Amino acid sequence: MNKLILLLSVLIVSISTINAQEQLPIDISKSEIKWSCDYSFYFNGHYGIVNFKEGHFLKSNGKITGGTFTIDLHTIITQDMEEEGNKNLTKHLKDPDFFDVSKYPTATLVLKSTRYHDATSFEAKADLTIKGITQEVKFQAKVDYETKTMTTKFKIDRTRWGINYNSTVKDSAISDAIGFEVILSL
Repeated sequence: MNKLILLLSVLIVSISTINAQEQLPIDISKSEIKWSCDYSFYFNGHYGIVNFKEGHFLKSNGKITGGTFTIDLHTIITQDMEEEGNKNLTKHLKDPDFFDVSKYPTATLVLKSTRYHDATSFEAKADLTIKGITQEVKFQAKVDYETKTMTTKFKIDRTRWGINYNSTVKDSAISDAIGFEVILSL
């Protein structure tokens, strides 16, 4: 009887160890998001940064398999113009026709699945929620285990999240694409 209990205990511990996921919180002071958007018919555009509020990876069998990341939209800033221009555009990005930060202060990215190409690079599928709208995004990412970072670059079509510029020139002057360069650090 004791041998049976011991065997069952070892089996339960083994199964829970196999299915165990490690949660790794990101270091928000070392992690960054750079954003950019281009004009539709001109070279150049606008760019800036926005900060993470919190986040974590899920790691299983030595690989990143998931995670949840919250972006603090109050921290969005523009960096491509002189001080007054940056200040005005930053304020405008927080308005209802862009991110409506007073109503939706955060955005979230939930990493749902990863498909590894090799030991350090993978394709990710994630749910991105902006302005209360959740859409799936896909992107390529690279993990550097030595520096404990993950990097990615991807673009989204802002109109899928209701991010529309309401003016007389409407959206013709501004591309629908928003680019992101992300570094997540542990």
